[in-house]
Amino acid sequence: MPELVIEGRAGGLILLGAADALWAGLTAGSAVPTALGAFTGFPADARVGYVLLGGRVVATVQTGGQWSVPETEVRRAAAELNALEMNRQDLLRIGPFRHAPQQEQNEGTPLRWRQRITQELQGLGDPERAARREGGRPCHLAGIDWRRILVEQTREGTTRTWWLPRAVVRLLDGAEHSETRWLQTQAAQARPASAAVPEPPSQHRQARATDNRQTTSPDCPPAPLRPYTGELEGHLYSVLSRKPGISAKVAGWTCAVCRTAPAAVLDHCHEHGYVRAPLCQSCNTQERPDHLYSNDIRVADRYTRLFDTDTVDWLRHWHRCPGCRARTTLPLPHLAAWTAHTACRPLRPTHRSSRGRTPCGVLRVSWTASQNTPRSCLLTVAVDFCPSGEHRVLARVPYREAAERFGTWLAEAAPDVAAAAGPDRLDGLPAQSRPVIADTNGEGLALF
Repeated sequence: MPELVIEGRAGGLILLGAADALWAGLTAGSAVPTALGAFTGFPADARVGYVLLGGRVVATVQTGGQWSVPETEVRRAAAELNALEMNRQDLLRIGPFRHAPQQEQNEGTPLRWRQRITQELQGLGDPERAARREGGRPCHLAGIDWRRILVEQTREGTTRTWWLPRAVVRLLDGAEHSETRWLQTQAAQARPASAAVPEPPSQHRQARATDNRQTTSPDCPPAPLRPYTGELEGHLYSVLSRKPGISAKVAGWTCAVCRTAPAAVLDHCHEHGYVRAPLCQSCNTQERPDHLYSNDIRVADRYTRLFDTDTVDWLRHWHRCPGCRARTTLPLPHLAAWTAHTACRPLRPTHRSSRGRTPCGVLRVSWTASQNTPRSCLLTVAVDFCPSGEHRVLARVPYREAAERFGTWLAEAAPDVAAAAGPDRLDGLPAQSRPVIADTNGEGLALF
């Protein structure tokens, strides 16, 4: 690709107008449609110190009364976006919901892309909506023209629903996560000289207040994050989540899985109602099942981390739930994903390619009934997007057989976790376990 000529280049920085042109030119062939005015159109605002491009935060610099950005960062963001593969048929519902999705970790994130889309499409009392458009064009999200890929559906004359490709949903979730981390870093660096720092816009004051909730006073450094050692073991989420100050307490721990990032949410088991542990936003998203429908999961590549590379950490985390630990199993969506990804791996066909033989299509697993009726619960493993269209159902596995296979595999993959599991390890389990959420494409999706 020939090198694009950039006007206004100085010391590796380019003006915002040149950055807009560069971004549009570099991403012209991307699978994800990009928007014009990624640096100059709302909600991008160079004065706050950064601009979001896809999942990357690009810092802005003021020189000689003009705002500029590093050209290399723009090119890196464009390269990351160009590498993203998007299936326009693999959609995920983003709204509207009867109740606002419970995403406490995003309260201090100015992007808040789900809320922005809701306000844009519903027109909910926003006096600045007209001012936030340029020439009648809708606002973008992290440089993404989301309107070109938004799908509206109406079922049987009911209220319309909005859907985006799963890859774009993950991209925007990653942008919120990157923005939150960037704000935390900037707040920590600016804290010693807080008296000399000008007051940021109102939404960023809220973000900084959220990110600095561990600070005891403006002149004192924040308390160091402490490792999670099971302090919430055995607590019911329905009770603990209503206690005052629980969000601030959760933010004081490091993530119980990766043990590096600050915790943002309190993960819990949806079948038994017990708290597992505090997690960072990234690990919580990684743990969330890829639901297509209420009883259907797409087994994506990220399950390699859950069941291969970081197996012990995730098994230990899931078995923090007393109900799952006593039954030596996983919640039904995770058990179904494990059955397709691990137990049925030898059944997955392969096809010839330039790199040898590659696995066929994309694995999908669905189930009938639930874990509350184990005799009638059946897991069905199938292949989607087969190049030749010749493969359909790979296996049908009864729930009890899947649980037995998992118990055998657990003893080999994580003997310490298996040794602490079993019905004789815990008393006082609930008389009736909670069912899996009936409709995970609804407002309950945010709970995973």
